[in-house]
Amino acid sequence: MNILLQNIKLYAPTHSLHNRRVNLLVNNGKVTDITESDITSADTVINGSELSVSVGWTDMRAALNEPGFEYKEDIQTLCKAAANGGFTDVAVLPNTYPVVDSAQGVLYIKQKSAFTPVNLHPIAAMTKKTEGKELSEMIDLCEAGAKAFSDGLTHVHVDAVFGRALRYLQPLNSMLMLYPEESDLLEGGQMNEGVSSTMLGMKGIPTIAEEVAVSKALKMLEYYGGKIHFSTISTAASVALIREAKAKGLQVTCDVAAYQYAFTDEALFSFDTNLKVNPPFRIASDNEAILEGLADGTIDAFVSNHIPQDTESKHLEFDLADFGMISLETAFAAANTYHNGKLDTAKVVEKLSVTPRNLLNLDVKDITVGEDAVLTIFHDSIEWNFSINEIASISKNTPFTGKTLKGKALGVINKGTVQFSELLKEKYQN
Repeated sequence: MNILLQNIKLYAPTHSLHNRRVNLLVNNGKVTDITESDITSADTVINGSELSVSVGWTDMRAALNEPGFEYKEDIQTLCKAAANGGFTDVAVLPNTYPVVDSAQGVLYIKQKSAFTPVNLHPIAAMTKKTEGKELSEMIDLCEAGAKAFSDGLTHVHVDAVFGRALRYLQPLNSMLMLYPEESDLLEGGQMNEGVSSTMLGMKGIPTIAEEVAVSKALKMLEYYGGKIHFSTISTAASVALIREAKAKGLQVTCDVAAYQYAFTDEALFSFDTNLKVNPPFRIASDNEAILEGLADGTIDAFVSNHIPQDTESKHLEFDLADFGMISLETAFAAANTYHNGKLDTAKVVEKLSVTPRNLLNLDVKDITVGEDAVLTIFHDSIEWNFSINEIASISKNTPFTGKTLKGKALGVINKGTVQFSELLKEKYQN
């Protein structure tokens, strides 16, 4: 099947026509032409005069609830939600039941998602059962296809086991992904510790819980070597520590949840449990530091931090509700809507596409003639209201329903298949 993306804006940093309007032809799952010249015919023609295309967006952090918690999300619905959000690739956390700490667990995810429009990339558990006591079989997991190692949603103590993981992963050229949070400093916190938590009478999660973990991990990295990727940083001090570590030449990267700067802790005066996330929403100065870190390259990527929770886990008193929101379908829109002019669309797309693909060492790094077509089609300025009726996830825990967002993914081409939104088919397909 031939698909022509006609007069579409190209986001492909390695291509000579980057940031220009082109005609892009996909033939039987391959990119066969990218040109400013006319292409006369194709089986399917997309009028791209208002649209853009980039290499497929890649999420480096989403919770996968199959096996074990399919009532929150299963592989099929996660992949559908990801495609709706413009993601062709998603790295999924190991916190299933059983935990992904064996080659069989990695292969299960890859095989079960093989016939979806999305590639799932298992992140294997750093320690067996994510208990923090004994390292997993890292060589076997790498050979099975694990893209990185992390204990995911489980608190990791930066200790001798963590140091051994850094050493063992070096010859495997694999990355250790760490959610930085010092559990001993949490004390049952429900939201950011500060003025708002005091006024609301809720236990706070102090910024120092994140910053101590970042500082300790960087010290270990400096001593042992290897690679660390910090997942979902949220504080100004964390940004500064990572910026300094990069200046020293340490192999450190990091990401931020795409929704992190959409709210501050003041939003929790609504007691909306959909705003109960981890790391929590911080204060305005932290959000400013995050935007500066994104702009100057300290923060490498956006992630969805997609954490589905069923109704019984969220429709509770705030202190009893579970953490997390669904966000695969709104990641680009949230990142693109709330940056207050501090980022341009090119920067947002870069941190959803090219950079995460490089970090995960995926085969297709950019749009190139002769390569497999791994593409995301999007509109960077369309305004739309996110409706609960269009959510593909099983769970509906999001604070964005009813909100007007700017920018929307309209389709993906991947694995020789297409998934186009109804808007794309109605308005842009000839």
